[in-house]
Amino acid sequence: MIGKSAPIAFLATSQAPRAKRFYMKTLGLRLIDDDQFALVFDSAGVPLRIQKVDAVRPHPFTSLGWQVKDVRRVAAGLAKRGVVFERYPYMEQDELGVWLAPSGTKVAWFKDPDGNLLSISQSGPSQPRRRR
Repeated sequence: MIGKSAPIAFLATSQAPRAKRFYMKTLGLRLIDDDQFALVFDSAGVPLRIQKVDAVRPHPFTSLGWQVKDVRRVAAGLAKRGVVFERYPYMEQDELGVWLAPSGTKVAWFKDPDGNLLSISQSGPSQPRRRR
């Protein structure tokens, strides 16, 4: 029924000015709209709607992620922009915070100003890349 419809991604912020700077300046997303209800960014053609709320209770798991061609290059670039990657004691991660999954996929996690857990990942040999 909706299998051919484009998705919209949703997150929340209680700190709209900080979120706006982070998603625009740090992550490099293009701002589409900023009204009393939400910030809306373009993320490779998918709208990312960051709802303005009074309080945010972030999920303990990944809320949003991006599939990239070279996770180490992107992680290094984000680190230069001040992004701090999450470290998990039960995972073996490299110096950039990248974890190699059993499938060969490489993943690194970081948080936005509201504590939403975000990720970047590079598909492994057994995982097909999404076509654009």
